[in-house]
Formats: sequence, structure tokens, C-alpha cells
Amino acid sequence: MMKWVKKLGLVVVASTLILGISGITNSIGGTAQVFAAEEPRNVVNVIGSGEISITPDIAYISIGVTSQADTAQAAQQANAAKMKKLNDVLKNTWKIVDKDIKSTQFHVQPNYTYTEKEGQKIKGYNANHSIEVTYRDLAKIGELLDAASKAGANNIDNVRFSVENRDQYETQVIEKAMANANLKASAIAKAANRQLGIVLVVSQGDSSAPIVYAQNEMLQAKVSMDTAASTAIETGEVKVSTQLSVQYELK
Repeated sequence: MMKWVKKLGLVVVASTLILGISGITNSIGGTAQVFAAEEPRNVVNVIGSGEISITPDIAYISIGVTSQADTAQAAQQANAAKMKKLNDVLKNTWKIVDKDIKSTQFHVQPNYTYTEKEGQKIKGYNANHSIEVTYRDLAKIGELLDAASKAGANNIDNVRFSVENRDQYETQVIEKAMANANLKASAIAKAANRQLGIVLVVSQGDSSAPIVYAQNEMLQAKVSMDTAASTAIETGEVKVSTQLSVQYELK
């Protein structure tokens, strides 16, 4: 008898569900669509950072020549002669190839003076031509700057250090960033009395430039021809870093 009652109860429940759905269909006047709600996922999101310090193997040196004259043409001609002498020294004496010498700035502009009586007047012209030299023998950078100064360079702005083959360090910083993310996520899971599950999503901080090179402080190389000692340039280190956004499952 008890078994029959249970079966009847099941039939009644099932019938109620069918009638309920039918009622929804009739009230809307069309086919009813039933959607299952997606279960919320338990996840934890962390940012992993990786960084390594590397001895640089390449330098980018900004060297310029500036000339003054009464006319724009005279200033430009004087500057062109200085630049030719500088290029001859770089290419012939220091054996720097054409692809490692790039013009970065060139301009000829007037110099102005101002008095209350005469107002603003042009007093001569300045011509400037700056180049960027790529150089790999870092131990000789000071000697190169001295030679450039003697050849007529009078505007040496800065020296930037970097590494030429950046890709070889990308794997290292990514591995360090992932290890850092694992450490953070594990600590969070432990504090929440949970277990860390699989990695669901990984994205790098900047897909266009995943490795960020922290430049050394700008080096102001003031080279003087009458200084007996050679210019000393310290290379220091460059830092290679990246960040990973990682999402883990929490169990």
C-alpha cells in the first residue's frame, strides 16, 4: 500500500509540473523557452610579476653638432663641414657602419634679441644636426665620446644602454612572473581554506611590448677637449620585466 502511495505522489508532482509549463505557454500565447542558470564559478585573480637584471650589451649614443653664423646658409655650411668630419671619424677610425648611424634631428633657426627701443631682431642663426650612434663595444664608449668631441661634436646629449637580443630573456621573465602568480594564488587559497585548482585564463600585461626595459638614468656626457683624463661611462644594469594576469579555479 505504501509503495502505491509513493508512485501516485510522483505522478501527481509530474502532472503538476506539466500543467504549470502548459499554463505558462497558454498565457504567453507562444512557445515558452526555459533557460538553465549557469552556476557561479569560484575563481581567484592575481597579477604575477617577473623581473631580471642584465648587463647591457649595446649603447645608443646621441651626438650633435651645432654652429652659429650671421646667415642661415653660413650656419648650415659650417655645420655640414663639422658633421662630415665627425662622420669620417666614426666610419673610418671607429669602423661604425652606416646602419648604426641615424640622423635624429636637423634644423636651422634664427637667434633673436629684444630691446625696448628696437624690439625683436634677428641676430645670427643656429644650425643643428644630431645623430644616434649604435655601439656595442661598451668598454670604449668614453674613448668614442672623446674622439667625437675632438672631431667637432659639441652637443653630446645622452647614452642609453639596453640589450640587443631581447627575446632570449622573455622566457625567463615569464617563468618568474608565473611562479609569482602561483605563490600569490596559493596563499589566497590557503587563507580562504580552499584548494587551488587549474589555471583558467592567462594574459600578459602588454601584448605589443611584453618585456619592459627600465632605462638607466640619463647620462649627461660633458666632454671637454682640454681635459686630460678620458671620459668615464658606467654601464650599470638594465631591468627586464613583465606582468601576467592569471585566473585560477578555487576548489
